[in-house]
Amino acid sequence: MHELHEPGAAAGSGGHGRTDIDRLIDERVPGYSLAAPFYISPEFFARDIEAIFASTWIFVASSAEVPEPGDYLTIDIGAYSVIVIRDDDGEIRAHHNVCRHRGTRLLNDLSGSVGNIVCGYHQWTYTPSGELISAGVQAPGFDRSCFSLRSVNLRVIGGLIFICLSPTPPDDIDEVADVIEPYLAGHDIAGTKVAAQSDLIEDSNWKLVMENNRECYHCEAGHPELTCTFFPTYGYDPDEIPKRLQPAYQRYLDAEDQLHANCDRNGLPYALVEELTGRPTGFRIERAALDGKGESYTMDGSAASAKLLGDLDTFVLGRASLHVQPNMWFHAMGDHVVTFSLLPLAEDKTLVRTTWLVHADAEEGVDYDLDNLTTVWIKTNEQDATFCERGHLGISSPAYVPGPYAPTESQVDDFVTWYIERLKAHREQRTVQLEGVERRSTGSRAEGSRADGIQENEARMEAESS
Repeated sequence: MHELHEPGAAAGSGGHGRTDIDRLIDERVPGYSLAAPFYISPEFFARDIEAIFASTWIFVASSAEVPEPGDYLTIDIGAYSVIVIRDDDGEIRAHHNVCRHRGTRLLNDLSGSVGNIVCGYHQWTYTPSGELISAGVQAPGFDRSCFSLRSVNLRVIGGLIFICLSPTPPDDIDEVADVIEPYLAGHDIAGTKVAAQSDLIEDSNWKLVMENNRECYHCEAGHPELTCTFFPTYGYDPDEIPKRLQPAYQRYLDAEDQLHANCDRNGLPYALVEELTGRPTGFRIERAALDGKGESYTMDGSAASAKLLGDLDTFVLGRASLHVQPNMWFHAMGDHVVTFSLLPLAEDKTLVRTTWLVHADAEEGVDYDLDNLTTVWIKTNEQDATFCERGHLGISSPAYVPGPYAPTESQVDDFVTWYIERLKAHREQRTVQLEGVERRSTGSRAEGSRADGIQENEARMEAESS
């Protein structure tokens, strides 16, 4: 049985015992899948929320999803709820979705538009920027400026919105932004609109969803629609490509030559940059060719929308593909953008949100057909959901033991390595914080003992003098 216990502190451990969770973190074997409790235990899920989703930068939406002042969306991460809203000056902000009066949740819809944010309980009213502007009758001296909504760290990178719930977010986000923004700029995400959005709840742990996305070992047999355009040689070392895939690999090489010429003419970078481990914000970005007509993720590879994004001069630009850990992947083509994000709902449930963006002036039924735009990824998402759900069921069996990653699954191993790094970093930070609390507590007790001693001496001296 895959049982997990959180025992108390071990003797002589200074109050910081090595739990079963800590043991499993420390005993992770590189090159192998994780032990079952990482995926199925509520204790690990709680640790994931705290150490990963409340401590790192999380992708939540594109700027096209909040196009006008007052437009908002809400994001739930564990017990947290966050409002992402465009303020009256056009700036995108994030606030905790908690009224500063008595804690009521403020906005309860997934998205919408408001003039101000009004609490439905006692009508406390906030601007989209978070300032409290009305609180009814309060006691003398009440200062509204002290009760603004609690803000959440937010960065917009090339039209992609990231938030971090920690008051001290990882500072490497600036380095990541410097690398990825040039890949996104030509697609002008700020000049797009939402054509479609799909939410899919998968009955599997969030890590299985990310691991599945980080390899295409399963694509040749598992994704017939996707592999009309996505080369099945992805992840292979050129010297290890099977004979049956050699024709596809030659098409890939030819398509890459044309892609690079088109990118150079349009000023678009295409080199692979991969920094998936060894940093708080692990990421990977590249521009790669597509099969078929090489224009878009459709059944024949032709453009799904007739309007080019930004100032691009050709549809044959392959895919600019971005992956940011722990929860997003993304593809930008000449005609449209598709973003993916996951949010953990429970140890065995994950929300996968897919959003298709087209040029703001594109008209449905004229410039694009919605089914043609979305079919490949709707089918692929459904297939992936089945794979992940079966994976979760298998891992839940007492017969499961971790197995080795194939050479084409190196990015899965990198993701798991990054995940373990983040758990260890969070544990170290928490240990330092606990030790600081103990030192302050010990100091306070010692100070209290000294004060008691001084008072006793003074009382004794006073008694003797009388």
